[in-house]
Formats: sequence, C-alpha cells, structure tokens
Amino acid sequence: MNHPTFSLCVYCGSRPGVNPAYAQAASEVGQWIANQGGQLVYGGGHGGLMGIVADATLQAGGRVVGIIPKSLVEREWAHRGCTELHIVDTMHERKRMMAERADAFLALPGGIGTLEELFEVWTWRQLGYHDKPIGLLNTGGYYQGLLDFMRFSMQQGFLNDFQWSLVHAADTPAALLPNLVQAAPSSPAAPLDLI
Repeated sequence: MNHPTFSLCVYCGSRPGVNPAYAQAASEVGQWIANQGGQLVYGGGHGGLMGIVADATLQAGGRVVGIIPKSLVEREWAHRGCTELHIVDTMHERKRMMAERADAFLALPGGIGTLEELFEVWTWRQLGYHDKPIGLLNTGGYYQGLLDFMRFSMQQGFLNDFQWSLVHAADTPAALLPNLVQAAPSSPAAPLDLI
C-alpha cells in the first residue's frame, strides 16, 4: 500500500456498548478511513469498539497502527492483526505515540479511558502543544449530556469560546470525518513536548 494520506487517531470503548448503533458507527469509521486511503491509529485492542474499528479498517484494505502497553498484551487484549503493533511500557508512552502518529483525533463512544484521552488532547490543543483537529462522534446522542455540560461550563465561566471551538461534534461519521481530516495540518507534526 502507498503512504497513507492521513492518520486518524480513534479513541473508543474496549466494550461494544448496548446500542448497536455504536458498533455500526465504529465500522463505518474504519471503512471510511480505508476508503479514503488513510490509516487508523488506536490503542491496539481487539475487543469492543476498538476491535470493530480496527477490523473494519483492515477488511476495507486500510492500514492499522495499534499501540498498547505490555501489561494489556499480557492480559491477551492486543489485536494481533494490526499492520503495525507497537508494544510500549506505559500508558503515557502509548498516548504520546498515538498523538505523534496522528493528524487528527476522533472520540467514539467509550468509557472513562476514552474521556480521559479526549480531554487530554483537548487540553494539549488549547495549550498549543499541537494544532490537530479533534472530533466527537455523538452516535445515538451518546455524548449529548457531555456537550450540554460543557455548554453549562461555558455559562459558568470555566470554558471560553476558543476552547469550545477546538472540538467538532456531529451525529454521523459522514457529517464529521471529511471536515475533520481536511482541517488536519498539511505538514508533519513535530514531536510533542509534553513533559
């Protein structure tokens, strides 16, 4: 395969969730990445939405870069079918490598790990550590409560218009992904200086 046209870092649940729409959206995201000549960068797991988005990307002919801490490999959570599987020592290394390999970030439905990753790259963006776009896929209204809370946070003076503008939300992959990838920086990013 030729060099990928972009690398999209996807954060999502290691569980599938109860709404079948979540799995459908993850599959659509993976297919879209591959069909656009892109590359998936993700946490390297084989379960839940993580496994679904990776499998869909691979089945559609795309590249998948998985990055997973060795402690999770030892629990047999690693996706052994990745185009590249990087086994690192710590979660900090995992997140840093994922961020460095990405041109843009996307959060699908997920739990506290997904939220932590989303808020970390959002914080890094507002501090100027990167200029990569961030997307939030609000499948089935999953993130509506979070979006409402963030608006409340703005009303209470803890979040400003600039910070709010750094995350782009939409209900479907088709409404979000083209604009997200188009907004990605055209030149390769420098290594992140986060420490």
